[in-house]
Amino acid sequence: MMRTPSFWYNGPGFLAWFLSPLGWLYSRATAQRLNKTITVIRAQSPVICIGNVNAGGTGKTPTIIAMVEHLQKLGWTAVVVSRGYGKNLKVPTLVNPLVHSAEQVGDEPLLIAAFCQIIVTNNRVAGIELASKGKPDVILMDDGFQDPTVHKDFSIITVDASLGFGNGFCIPAGPLREPILTGLKRADMCLSIGSKENQKKFLKKLAVPLGVVHVAAKVKPLLTGMRWEGLNAFAFAGIAHPEKFFLTLEGLGVNILGREALSDHQPLSLSLMRRMSAKAKLLNAQLVCTEKDFVRVPVNYRAEVLVLPVRLEIEDWSKIDLKLADLGLT
Repeated sequence: MMRTPSFWYNGPGFLAWFLSPLGWLYSRATAQRLNKTITVIRAQSPVICIGNVNAGGTGKTPTIIAMVEHLQKLGWTAVVVSRGYGKNLKVPTLVNPLVHSAEQVGDEPLLIAAFCQIIVTNNRVAGIELASKGKPDVILMDDGFQDPTVHKDFSIITVDASLGFGNGFCIPAGPLREPILTGLKRADMCLSIGSKENQKKFLKKLAVPLGVVHVAAKVKPLLTGMRWEGLNAFAFAGIAHPEKFFLTLEGLGVNILGREALSDHQPLSLSLMRRMSAKAKLLNAQLVCTEKDFVRVPVNYRAEVLVLPVRLEIEDWSKIDLKLADLGLT
């Protein structure tokens, strides 16, 4: 997966305007797919879609984990259905973290599998049907907001508060999968993720009113007793915005002596790990990465790598709980 182009999140410059006709075609194709007359599957369990309007990392995975844990606290069982970006298994598969690798099922599903059952599939209808066999209380869809084949009972759009909806253009001129207003009209809620300062900037920069219920959240390090302050680290991250991971480490007082910003989902080959390990040893630094990266680390290098886990902290669950109550999940 390529890194997110920087001009997507700058003001509409020459390149964005130059590519805007292609962006219009992309949004047109999305609209035609959504408006096409098709058979829509309606699951027996409520389906909650955690999607986005932007391409790239907007915080869907930590949102799914937070939703799973919240539902479990309420006494409900949840199963996640995901496309499993980067997986090589072709048939709908119930992920088993003791058996499957990130290459087989994707890194994010392997991470989510530590919290609940998750099915990876190229065909969401088939995934919903397989999930339904276990009669879960809730089915969570990882992405799929632009997929019209599955009926959604509750759609949440996630957005990075520091980046917002970018320059307002559709792919490839900007980060949008569809125009903002079009997407918001189909959503039930917008969950913006970021600091209080970035939340204020996000709402201030909006060219149009959200028009849906807004909930704020932030990603926070999960401190497990590990002393991070003063740690000399060689940090690497293969996520949509690696710089955020580096800033989080620095916020904990980590001395980053070396860093490697990788592409989102980039495979951690033996040669790459060998190179980063050698650099870390030369700097007398500890290799550090995200949970998502760690599931891709080759087994024989895992003892060398320290992981910083993070969790999503939602400011006000009451707005979400009202919608869950409408679905009979109280």
